[in-house]
Amino acid sequence: MTREEKSIAIKDLTAKLAEANILYIADTSGLDAETTSNLRRACFKAGIKLEVVKNTLLEKAMEASENEYGELPTILKGNSSILIASVANQPAKIIKDFRKKSDKPLLKGAYINQEIYIGDNQLDSLAALKSKEEVIGEIIGLLQSPAKRVLSALLNNAEQKGEAAE
Repeated sequence: MTREEKSIAIKDLTAKLAEANILYIADTSGLDAETTSNLRRACFKAGIKLEVVKNTLLEKAMEASENEYGELPTILKGNSSILIASVANQPAKIIKDFRKKSDKPLLKGAYINQEIYIGDNQLDSLAALKSKEEVIGEIIGLLQSPAKRVLSALLNNAEQKGEAAE
């Protein structure tokens, strides 16, 4: 790869990182062609961009990015793939699903809305994260609950007054 090609690759990666609030770094080495193809297909269906990257290029892109990646560049050893998503827990769920059949992919780290997660031991907690839509749904449910109780009490009170008038 020439210097010019490396420079272009770094600019492309930097642009991708600038757009991404959710970035997972995983080790996909050792996966056979069929498993890799299945992983790519699952990521595509979930709206996740999966790309194998060179560690040095990703590290330089992280340095050039406006985002603060903390210790993430230190985990860039061996084979690295990036998963860029719009839903925070989706890549973790896909990795967990694939880990039922094999020991890979391994989670190296993640950058989620300015939070840094390092190590494969974070996979369960990342998979348990709630999506924005799930949190909004819970909030709406919590807000509706008191209103439902008030309406129920009012209806119950009106029914009791109606029975007493008879």
